[in-house]
Amino acid sequence: MRASRLLSLLMLLQNRGRMSAPALAAELGVSVRTVYRDVEALAAAGVPVYAEPGPTGGYQLLDGYRTRLTGLTADEAETLFLTGLPQPAAELGLGAQVAAAELKLTAALPTPYRVASSRIRQRFHLDTPGWFREPDAVPHLLAVAEALWQDQVVEVRYRRWSPEPGEVTRRLHPLGLVLKAGTWYLVAAGTDRPGDRPRTYRVSSIRRLRALPEHFVRPDGFDLATTWQEHVDRYESADTGAVAVVRLTALGVDALPEVLGPKAARTALTTLGPADPDGRRRATIPMESVPHTAATVLRLGAQAQALAPPELVTYLTEHVRALARLYPG
Repeated sequence: MRASRLLSLLMLLQNRGRMSAPALAAELGVSVRTVYRDVEALAAAGVPVYAEPGPTGGYQLLDGYRTRLTGLTADEAETLFLTGLPQPAAELGLGAQVAAAELKLTAALPTPYRVASSRIRQRFHLDTPGWFREPDAVPHLLAVAEALWQDQVVEVRYRRWSPEPGEVTRRLHPLGLVLKAGTWYLVAAGTDRPGDRPRTYRVSSIRRLRALPEHFVRPDGFDLATTWQEHVDRYESADTGAVAVVRLTALGVDALPEVLGPKAARTALTTLGPADPDGRRRATIPMESVPHTAATVLRLGAQAQALAPPELVTYLTEHVRALARLYPG
């Protein structure tokens, strides 16, 4: 562990130049006293590190010194795809490996490329969750990821909303994890449906998970990105079997692209029925879950009325009644 930390300290000084002991301690997750001891160990090993005193001082390497000890460990190499995504990496328990991999990659770059890499980091940042939204609670994400790494069968207790609400137990072969707009999804094959296409499960809806002692063989030719895109296409074209029926005013119809997004709105508009006596028209919209769809309907306010499925109507009724109690009269 200490050898890895010493290498990380060396990479930090090589990549960033002069750094104070508190700054190094914060980066490495250790105390300032530990940084002092580690710097002494580097100097004793022949690394030309020295301290610059003063309020803007700190530790730095002798000009021109560069180490080539930048080899990636197996764990660090496996996390390269998560560089630039520190929050998802941390959720998967891989934050330290990603940070170490980034340091080593940066140290291995020629100086002009290292400067260019720093410029990009300073100018571009990826923030996956939507506005005014906290990430889902995903207490079982680490267990899912571990089973995924080990090709291990899992048994999950899962909260579903369609075709009828309730909790179900499933034995699954985990095939991949996808982070979509700040939400984690598990792509998995069901052991009770051999030969069926993999299905998608929202990780936050997993109520209980148990890794089983048996392992499985991943299907030949499985491609996570392709499988996910097929799921997205089915969902956005409402070919999921899970849809909601709503009555819309003319204003509600006009607002669909903004509320659903252009692609899903185009699909919903193809389902519009004739206007009833009060001018409203029926349409179907894709339904990921009852809470998600209820939030969509509520964004339309009085311009939309949900008709089906019954659990969506019940959910909205209870929600609106709760709102009415907050705003009486």
